[in-house]
Amino acid sequence: MLAKAVLSLGLWLQFAAGQNTPERGPQPSASNSEGDLLFLLDSSGSVSYYEFSRVKEFMWDLVQPFTFGPRDVQTSIIHISTTPTMEFPFDRYLSSGTLQQAIRDTQQLMGDTNTGKALSYAKEKFFSDEAGARPDVPKVLVWVTDGFSTDDISEPMQLLKDMGVTVFIVSTGRGSYLELSAAASQPPEKHLYFVDVDDLPIITKELRDAILDVIQANRLHAVDITSSSFRLMWPKLLSQETGYYTLEYAPIDDLARKRTKQVSGAHTSLMLSNLAPETTYEVALIPESNVHYFPPQTTRVTTLAEETSPAQVLISESGPYSFHVSWAPTLDSVISYQILYGPLPGNSVKLLEVDGEHNSTVVENLAPNTTYLVTVTAVYKSGKEKSLSAKACTQEEGSKVRHLRFEDMGPNTLKASWDSADGKVLGYRVRCRRQTGPSSVISVSPQIHSVILTDLASGTTNKVCVKPMYKNQPGKRLCRMVHMQPATEAQGYKHRQRA
Repeated sequence: MLAKAVLSLGLWLQFAAGQNTPERGPQPSASNSEGDLLFLLDSSGSVSYYEFSRVKEFMWDLVQPFTFGPRDVQTSIIHISTTPTMEFPFDRYLSSGTLQQAIRDTQQLMGDTNTGKALSYAKEKFFSDEAGARPDVPKVLVWVTDGFSTDDISEPMQLLKDMGVTVFIVSTGRGSYLELSAAASQPPEKHLYFVDVDDLPIITKELRDAILDVIQANRLHAVDITSSSFRLMWPKLLSQETGYYTLEYAPIDDLARKRTKQVSGAHTSLMLSNLAPETTYEVALIPESNVHYFPPQTTRVTTLAEETSPAQVLISESGPYSFHVSWAPTLDSVISYQILYGPLPGNSVKLLEVDGEHNSTVVENLAPNTTYLVTVTAVYKSGKEKSLSAKACTQEEGSKVRHLRFEDMGPNTLKASWDSADGKVLGYRVRCRRQTGPSSVISVSPQIHSVILTDLASGTTNKVCVKPMYKNQPGKRLCRMVHMQPATEAQGYKHRQRA
């Protein structure tokens, strides 16, 4: 006990003298990592062949620098479909070459987007010896989604996070920020990414670095940091039989407020709560082993600023006469929200009041093709108020292309034509996503209502979208799937509207 007291006193004297300040060295290398990395891959029918291929490229680019092996990084893929399926177990591909080929060979399953089922399945596999998972390494889930799920994800996702899994979400569609930010690990600005499928390479390095922060081996570190809590994680050093851990933590500017917790040697994580916001804590992990001596591990963690609402205002589902306003977070200390809105420029302002338990409303009876200033004010029980503003634009009336149709112009070539959209159209943008080959984007003047599409391989299904462009924002796009008949069949094509 005397040795423990001397050790503990020495640690806190180091903290007080500032000798334990972390050094700003080079970024951690991908070769000094250990963890089980699971990709939750949307393999359902809501994803096009082109999008599925781009996501596979992104997955390989993300993990390519890692070292794979039983003491390094292991990777697996679970398909989101009608029934979840594991593409391969964690311990099957332990070299870069074999893993790259396995990702390339992964085939889309189609079916429904049952993400909740896939998450429950992932919870089983993340901790299964049969799936090649390891019991004492960091667990990371990367979910790439188009923002759509046919079942509930909140409960199975929370169970995963409660079991110590760090969740990163990449949304390539129009998913709800509020839902996805609640699903991702905290804080969302480090664990949630919104990006078009063609722009996935932009976030690759940032996401990889964030994953490395989680799977760095042999060090004490914090995850799920909020304004009042964080979870500590450390490598397995002890067991239930060989000892226990003592955790000591205190604000760096008031070490006399040191608090102590003890957990059994079977633990590798602990949640610390009831902490002060925007405060840096010194944390020491002291392994108390009855077999070997293990040196203490220390880290420094800063809690986030206290949550206030609204911290973000989002405008969505904009039409000619209405738009949807949402905000986050919702707090128990807020009794109501006031939504002020009016056209720009102008002095006309209207007011909506919303109960403090809600986080969205629809603003209606608006003028088409008009920019509005929207201000959301939270009224707290204490009488304080906090406001945040955003701009919103209503669309022009009838701002959608009508009657998109196709005409066979010879081998591998089609003519796409459409009827003009209403309003003052500045032009049209035509995007063709080929099942094989690169996608293309063609912009034409408002007087032109057709384009020629080439290099459409026989036997492929391709997606063609036409979107009118207006001064303030794009109009609604109209898309069709176009099937080119195999060369052995009659020349021509088939097309259908995407569901």
